[in-house]
Amino acid sequence: MVNTLIIAEAGVNHNGSLENAYKLIDVAVDAGVDFVKFQSGKAENVISKYAPKAEYQKNLTGTAESQLEMCQKFYLDYQAHLKLINYCNQKKIRFLSSPFDIDSIGMLHQLGLDILKIPSGEITNLPYLEKIGALNKSIIMSTGMAELAEVKEALGILVNAGTNKKKITILHCNTEYPTPYEDVNLNAMLTIRDKLGVKVGYSDHTLGIEVPTAAVVLGAEVIEKHFTLSKDMQGPDHKASLDPSELKSMVCSIRNVEKILGNGIKCVSPSEKKNKTAARKSIVAFRSIKKGEVFCESNITTKRPGLGISPMKWNEIVGVIAKRDFFADELIDL
Repeated sequence: MVNTLIIAEAGVNHNGSLENAYKLIDVAVDAGVDFVKFQSGKAENVISKYAPKAEYQKNLTGTAESQLEMCQKFYLDYQAHLKLINYCNQKKIRFLSSPFDIDSIGMLHQLGLDILKIPSGEITNLPYLEKIGALNKSIIMSTGMAELAEVKEALGILVNAGTNKKKITILHCNTEYPTPYEDVNLNAMLTIRDKLGVKVGYSDHTLGIEVPTAAVVLGAEVIEKHFTLSKDMQGPDHKASLDPSELKSMVCSIRNVEKILGNGIKCVSPSEKKNKTAARKSIVAFRSIKKGEVFCESNITTKRPGLGISPMKWNEIVGVIAKRDFFADELIDL
């Protein structure tokens, strides 16, 4: 049975509040995900004062402040990270974060994280990729807004910097919030897998839970999905995130799909064994047969239950002499 790693992306949905971050961890634990993920980075190191907001950010947070001013509100320092990691350890859930600058890569390394998540926007950031690649950690990399050639180039940089390719998982992704269904293109995940020879998954920004569930059916080994305490909270990502009940539903749906996919071995399942004899047929007397008659197509047939000689033995039965009398519908025996 497949075992999909599910990442609940808290991102910046804590709105800069440590108390909200703790609550998000609690929601992730209750939903049964594998990882809860935050975002690390000092806004001044990531965004210039001239950088405009993305369109979806303008729509959700207005234009009165710059992208830099907006993101400054979400900063979590080293001590906050340490507290969240300790809280995750207490709650028995794995902590994960996406570093958005080189300093944050170093901080997460110092904090002992064995997996780093590369966000879509850094896939063309050469010094950033080289810094992460040199650590030879497990890496999960999102690929929103990227062409296959860019994904391939970023993968090469990570490997050349020192990371074993087997430790890299690449997530197909679309960086629009929310992503329209017609732009999801889940089959691109399979293209990445087949063309680049890597483990793949899917980072989802659609509304609802159908798309990540479908990605698991296609073979995603990792699923990442934004979640929030409430879609009514102020901030750029809340509206395109799952609320707590939806997150739990997504996890349940994915785990059910894993059961459905099974191990790929075609065999009789434990639940259906009891129905086998009731549904299959045996060779029976079509009419009364006297001892000494020859079994032939005119005096035998196949009917339920499957407790006698299988119809697959038909050709072995035809031409055999009956050793006793048989009533109509009686199971044939030799």
